Parts: sequence; structure tokens; C-alpha cells
Amino acid sequence: MTLWSWVLLGSVVAWAIKFCGYLVPVRWMESPRMTRVAGTLTIGLLASLTTMNAVSTGQGVVLDARLGALAVAALALLLRLPFLVVVLAGAAAAALLRLL
Repeated sequence: MTLWSWVLLGSVVAWAIKFCGYLVPVRWMESPRMTRVAGTLTIGLLASLTTMNAVSTGQGVVLDARLGALAVAALALLLRLPFLVVVLAGAAAAALLRLL
């Protein structure tokens, strides 16, 4: 198969998986159990994505300015600062740590 065949096949599979979501009965999605599962799954995926982006490069673990920026952003979130301030504090921390 050519590259474009794989791209088209992947697109069709992605569309089919998304379409299957519309076939799930509404009452299943509105149950308290599903709400808890969806909320917990979202938090877990976001935490793992953030961690992997903060401490990995390629296939190795690297401790650099990104980890310090993550710590500063977490502190800003604990202080309940506005989201824009959290992002700016993390960016400033990364810049200062890379300068050092």
C-alpha cells in the first residue's frame, strides 16, 4: 500500500470510531457513573501528557527548565491565580531557568 492509502485508511477508521460515539444511547452518557469515569479519565490523560512533555525528550528522561516551569505553574494553580497568570508564570520560570 502507498502512503496515501494508509492516510485514507486511517482517516476512515478515525471517522468510524467517532461515528460509533453517536450510536451510544443518551441514557448511558447521562448516568452518574459515566460522568465520574469521563472526569477521572480526562484528568489522568491530561496529567500523563503534561508529565511526559515536562520530563521526556525522545526516549529518555531529562530534567531541565520545563520541570521548574511546571512546578511554578502548579504553585500558581494552588494559589488559585487566573489561568493567564499561571501560563505567564510558567513561561517566565522556564525562561529564567534556561538563562541560568
